[in-house]
Amino acid sequence: MTTEVINGAEDKLKKSLDALKKEYGTLRAGRAAPSLLDKVMVDYYGTQTPVNQIANVTVPEPRMIMIKPYEKKSLKDIERAIQKSDLGLTPNSDGVAIRLTIPQPTQERRKELVKVVGKKAEETKVAMRNIRRDGNEAIKKLEKDKKITEDDRKDAQDQMQKLLDKYIKLVDSTKAAKEKEVMEV
Repeated sequence: MTTEVINGAEDKLKKSLDALKKEYGTLRAGRAAPSLLDKVMVDYYGTQTPVNQIANVTVPEPRMIMIKPYEKKSLKDIERAIQKSDLGLTPNSDGVAIRLTIPQPTQERRKELVKVVGKKAEETKVAMRNIRRDGNEAIKKLEKDKKITEDDRKDAQDQMQKLLDKYIKLVDSTKAAKEKEVMEV
């Protein structure tokens, strides 16, 4: 019974870590990546659609993203959506494709990004601690309902703590890697 609770908690912890990695992918660290455009939505026939679903997004150079719409008439809509986004990038259109040049971030901007990276990591850790708390409450309820013994509860709570520690370490290593990437010149 406790294994079900622990396995459920581990699934949630994995999802939290994956969400953090995806969030880090959308941070602009001076290197071009198609994932920068994941949050940019384009009005496509009245529906908000991600850019990568209506255009081919490639990275021909380390500091450039190339966007080739599948339909030529959606070029202006994509351009408008990028300008409205919080990316702070200016699209250059040649009538066929859009080029986004990623500028080298200033030292000040890098420090801001490191703070954002740390904040996102801390938010993920808080979410993970909440998952542990919920798991521990479920385990205590099993003991209260006389489905497990006190020893089983203690063992399960120890397993839950070890699981959390493992994922907190993964968050820290992911954070360190992203900070290193952000501070690279």
